[in-house]
Amino acid sequence: MAGHSRWANVKHKKAAADAKKGKVFTRLIKEITVAARLGGGDPNANPRLRLAIDKARDANMAKDSVQNAVKRGSGQLDGVSYEEARYEGYGPGGAAVMVDCLTDNRTRTVAEVRHAFTKNGGNLGSDGSVAYLFKHVGQFLFAPGTSEDKVMEVGLDAGADDVVKNDDGSVELTCAPPDFPAVQAALEKAGLKAEIAEITMKPTAEAALPAGEGGRLRSLLDALEELDDVQNVYTTAALD
Repeated sequence: MAGHSRWANVKHKKAAADAKKGKVFTRLIKEITVAARLGGGDPNANPRLRLAIDKARDANMAKDSVQNAVKRGSGQLDGVSYEEARYEGYGPGGAAVMVDCLTDNRTRTVAEVRHAFTKNGGNLGSDGSVAYLFKHVGQFLFAPGTSEDKVMEVGLDAGADDVVKNDDGSVELTCAPPDFPAVQAALEKAGLKAEIAEITMKPTAEAALPAGEGGRLRSLLDALEELDDVQNVYTTAALD
């Protein structure tokens, strides 16, 4: 990721999320529900649930909404049952694209995802067609101007795998997903607040797109993000 404008991409994603607050809440409720169903309703014993609740708190979601989602996931309240689904394909310029969804109707979801790919110059592929191009990691991104040395000192002591400083001045730390809670706690204790802190699918290598393809790929990514069942969209393209 070093060498690319990670900060510009983060600001774009945050602005898009703020413009669609209702959709953000829906996605967070789904994630909390599924996390509670898979790992139990205690966030202290369920790192995925704790991360989802932290994101809901950052988004200023009402406490009752969070608690009800946990109760639905852990079976204390009735509600819709969601399942995880992942779709893979290629966008304009040959960029690999991976789409993670939470759905109560796989037939509907795959049809909507396929339509978004086709309409925007991409192709939906088979399972495993691009997943090998991504790595499951915990990721922390700090604003330009953050001390790389301090992030490295605190992060590596807490179990982080790598720290890099991007060309735009942002500092990025990655760790194994099981180490995410410990690394996050150590960073926060040291006064290091990441703008982005999440468990994500990080491309093992980013590639620049051919001239003129960046806008077309962005249209595909935006179309996928608009779908109700889509939780996250990842790509190997370097979008500056």
